[in-house]
Amino acid sequence: MSRLPALAAALLLPAAALAAGENVTYPSGDEQVQGYLALPHGKGPFPALVVIHEWWGQNAWARGKADAFAAKGYAALAVDLYRGQVADDPDTAHQLSRALPTDRADRDLRAAFAYLAGRKDVDPKRVGVIGWCMGGGLALDLAESAPVAATVVYYGRLPTEPATIAKLKAPVLGNFGAEDKGIPADSVKAFGEKAREAGVKTDLKVYPGAGHAFASDAKGPMPQAYRPEAAKDADARTDAFLARTLKKG
Repeated sequence: MSRLPALAAALLLPAAALAAGENVTYPSGDEQVQGYLALPHGKGPFPALVVIHEWWGQNAWARGKADAFAAKGYAALAVDLYRGQVADDPDTAHQLSRALPTDRADRDLRAAFAYLAGRKDVDPKRVGVIGWCMGGGLALDLAESAPVAATVVYYGRLPTEPATIAKLKAPVLGNFGAEDKGIPADSVKAFGEKAREAGVKTDLKVYPGAGHAFASDAKGPMPQAYRPEAAKDADARTDAFLARTLKKG
């Protein structure tokens, strides 16, 4: 019998080992909250990422993102801001996002950062944050209140007040769609200008022909929004940015 199938399986083993995810519990104020933690193979200390889900909640796509980042060498914690609830349609997602208490979300995100920074296998000076949609805006919120080393925003809400923008100390990478009605290209340009005035390093790109959620899952709740070419480019930009800002060397 051919040895090729066995060889192929053996070659796949290291990749699978890099993305060993599990549910973890950590304190957020007086509460205990859960997240999905995916770790690279090895002892570390690793760079790390707080992974913030879209308005759908911590679904399989969000956990898959944590697994993918772990395979690239990051300790990735996919937070669960809805405490176990997940939406499969826009109406439910809208209800869940509107019902999310802002102060609780802020507290949970700071707790996620503290959990990662406090792990022995994580370098506390190399913890970044990434978010999509609702999570993109929340990623910037976390960057305003915690000493993150890098921030990645996919079509997330952008701050407009100069004083708020000035609180961003880490570099920001942003990926946006030119056809996004909620976050128009003009607002991205305005944010970039104010960030430069505040001394905040930014790398912002607006993709023609792409709208909101262009990097979402083609098999997810909004497949019509997916733009594979823009998503591939945005993800490549993200990988390069995180390698520059969070990895040594």
